[in-house]
Amino acid sequence: MKISKKPFGVLSSGKEAYLYILEAGDLTLTVSTFGAHWVSLFAPSRRGKRDDILLGYDTLGHYIHNKPYFGATIGRFANRIGGGGFSLEGTVYKLSKNEGNTTLHGGRRGFDKRLWKAEPYEEKDGVFIRLSLKSPHGDEGFPGSLKAQVSYGLTKSNEIIAHYQAQVDAPCPVNLTNHAYFNLAGEGSGDILSHRAVIHAESYVEVDENRLPTGALIPARQGPFDFTAVKNIGQDMDALPGTPKGYDHCFVLSKEGGGGKLRPCAEIAEEVSGRAMRIHTTMPGVQLYTGNFLDGVPGKAGSVYQQYGGFCLETQYLPDSPNKPDFPSCIFGPGRDFHEKTIYKFEVLKKKGGD
Repeated sequence: MKISKKPFGVLSSGKEAYLYILEAGDLTLTVSTFGAHWVSLFAPSRRGKRDDILLGYDTLGHYIHNKPYFGATIGRFANRIGGGGFSLEGTVYKLSKNEGNTTLHGGRRGFDKRLWKAEPYEEKDGVFIRLSLKSPHGDEGFPGSLKAQVSYGLTKSNEIIAHYQAQVDAPCPVNLTNHAYFNLAGEGSGDILSHRAVIHAESYVEVDENRLPTGALIPARQGPFDFTAVKNIGQDMDALPGTPKGYDHCFVLSKEGGGGKLRPCAEIAEEVSGRAMRIHTTMPGVQLYTGNFLDGVPGKAGSVYQQYGGFCLETQYLPDSPNKPDFPSCIFGPGRDFHEKTIYKFEVLKKKGGD
């Protein structure tokens, strides 16, 4: 196991961003202090070839203007808040809007656009980086002073452990996640439509033409949202409503909310490379996004990311929860801290095949 550090670049403020490289088991994960981005993840294939399986960029400048949110740590509130605001305890809060009339991923200057403090540490079975950030009262319109702490680590057993914590001194919606785009064949290696997927959810959040929840939770079985049995990600895309075709939907893992209980979330495999990923989380939902709006985005080492070039599985509370009282409560504050965990387990399929 090993942790190393190197400069990543200087921000307009004059402050320097750094990369921390974590090595454990067969994996190497690189995390930036700017935006707490996952910058790269090298994993072996069936034949032992190590490829970077995360979409992203080579330079700090690209992460500063990271419109697709490649690898970003999202806060205060991941996903969408309709109308750019919410009412809480009789007070209406107006948030910054950055997607039409919607607040997306924390607003115009979410946590992905901040410089985090970093502290590396080791435990018996892994190496970790603890990232911390303070968000003042009124930040992007949200109430309360919030302290966020996110730990990302690698274990000897080829797991990424993501531990999200936040304390806020007034009631406030909180929803932290990571927006990693995976391609298990290797970043820049074409689309992810043939990746095989299972999602452990029997319902999903219905959305309108603006991708905002209607409030209904729809049974997923017997339709294009049914991932209860393994299938190719792209198998039923043509049956999805709206354009562009593709998934940008939250699947419900628990109607009761978080609560600290790890539960199976999803399994994804890429047959040619043999790489597979299993996800467990304490979160009540997971957003499947299939890179529908990637349109020739320049990426790493000359890669160009086209539509469906990567998939996201963003473990989280349900979108627009501040405006949907029937959804699991996303309101945290004095007496209720945000404390959630997601574990990504990487494996190599045993059956024969090539790279």
